Amino acid sequence: MTEAPPVYLDHAATTPVDPAVVEVMMRWLSGADAMGNPSSRGHCYGRGAAAAVEKARQQVAALVGAEPEGIVWTSGATEANNLALLGAVRFAMKRGRGRHLVSCRTEHKAVLEACAALEREGAEVTLLDPAPDGSLCPGRVLDAVRDDTVLVSLMHVNNETGVIHDIAAIADTLRSCPVLFHVDAAQSAGRLPLAVADWGVDMVSLSAHKLYGPKGVGALYVRPRPRLRIEPLAYGGGQERGMRPGTLATHQIAGMGLACALAAERIDTDSAHLLAMRRRLWDRLSEAGGVVLHGRWDGAPHILNVGFQGVHGEALETELEDAVAISTGSACASADATPSHVLRAMGVPDTLVISSFRFSLGRTTRAEDVDRVARSVLQGLRRLRSFSAVRGEEGGEIGTEARQGNAAVSAGSKVLQ
Repeated sequence: MTEAPPVYLDHAATTPVDPAVVEVMMRWLSGADAMGNPSSRGHCYGRGAAAAVEKARQQVAALVGAEPEGIVWTSGATEANNLALLGAVRFAMKRGRGRHLVSCRTEHKAVLEACAALEREGAEVTLLDPAPDGSLCPGRVLDAVRDDTVLVSLMHVNNETGVIHDIAAIADTLRSCPVLFHVDAAQSAGRLPLAVADWGVDMVSLSAHKLYGPKGVGALYVRPRPRLRIEPLAYGGGQERGMRPGTLATHQIAGMGLACALAAERIDTDSAHLLAMRRRLWDRLSEAGGVVLHGRWDGAPHILNVGFQGVHGEALETELEDAVAISTGSACASADATPSHVLRAMGVPDTLVISSFRFSLGRTTRAEDVDRVARSVLQGLRRLRSFSAVRGEEGGEIGTEARQGNAAVSAGSKVLQ
C-alpha cells in the first residue's frame, strides 16, 4: 500500500495554483493569444494582451481596495518591497528631502535587507522593537518619526507569527506627518479585507503565489493621486509609468488577476474555514503539554506558530518529514538555517526559538489533515522526550530545561502544560 504524501501546511510560503488560474494562464501561453506583446498596441494581438493586463490590474485593485492605475507589476513582493523602499528613499536623498526611514525588527528580510542597503548608501534606519506578543503600538511608530523621515514601512500580517498590525490606526496616526507609508501585504491579501485607498497608505506590496496564483509575479500599489514619485530600480522601455520597465508577462499577470478575483469571492468562507482549522490544530497540539503559542489569538487565520518545550527543532523536524510539510520560519530565510529573527525580536529565548514551527493552513486543508499532523507531532514529541533527560507529561514533568524556558518565554506567548 502506497503511503500518503506529507500533509502540506506551508501555505504562508506558497500556495498551490488554483486550476482556474492555470487555465487562464495557458490561454496566454499558447495559440494566437500568446503572440501579443502588451506594449505592441498597433495590432490586434498586442491589444488583446494589453486588455488582459488591464483586466488583471482591475482585479488586483478590487481585492485590496485601490485604484487600478496605482497597480505596478513586479516579479513578486520581494521586488515590490525593494522598489518601494529603495525607490522612495533614494528619490528623497537625491533631492535633499530626508534620509531616515522607520520599520520594525520583525519585518520580512526583503525589507530589513533593503534597509541595510540604504544604510550603506547613507540613509538612517530606526527599527522598532515589537511588544512581546509581536504587536506594535501606533504611538510608538509616530514617536520614531523625525523631521528628516522619508518613509515608514511595516507589514500588515507577519509571515512567521500571523500577528496583524493595525494599519488603519497607524496610517491615521501618521496623517499629520509628511512621510510616506509602505505596507507589505503579501500575507494578508486574499485572507483579510484590505482598503488601502481608504486607509491612506502610499504603497502596498503584493504577491500572487501567496493567494493561489503563480510564482514570479506580484505588484506594488503606488498612490496615483497626488502622484507619488519613486526612483526605478531599472531603466528602459518606460512600462508601468517608468517605475518598472520591461516586457510584461501576460500569462503571469492574467493568472494573478484571476487569483485575486477568486480570493475576493471566497474571502469570507476561506477565513472562516482557516480559523476553524487553526483552532482545531491548536487544540490537538496542546494535548502534548509544554506547547507555546507565539503571537496573538487574533492573528491572521492561516498561521499558527508554536514552540515545543523539551525538544530540539531539528530532531522533531526529522520525526515529521514524512508526515507534514511545515516551516521553522520564513521560506525566504530558511536556507541560512539561522534562528528566527522574528521570535528573537519578540523576546523568545533561543532554547524555544529552535524548537518552534510555523504551521500555515490553506483553502484545501481538511480536518483529517489537521488530525493526522497532530498525531504525528504528538508521537514525535513523546518519542523525543522519552530519549532525553527532559521528560514529557507521561514522565511526570517537562523537566528543568523546559521550566527554565517557560520562565523566560515572552509575555505574549501562551504555554499549555
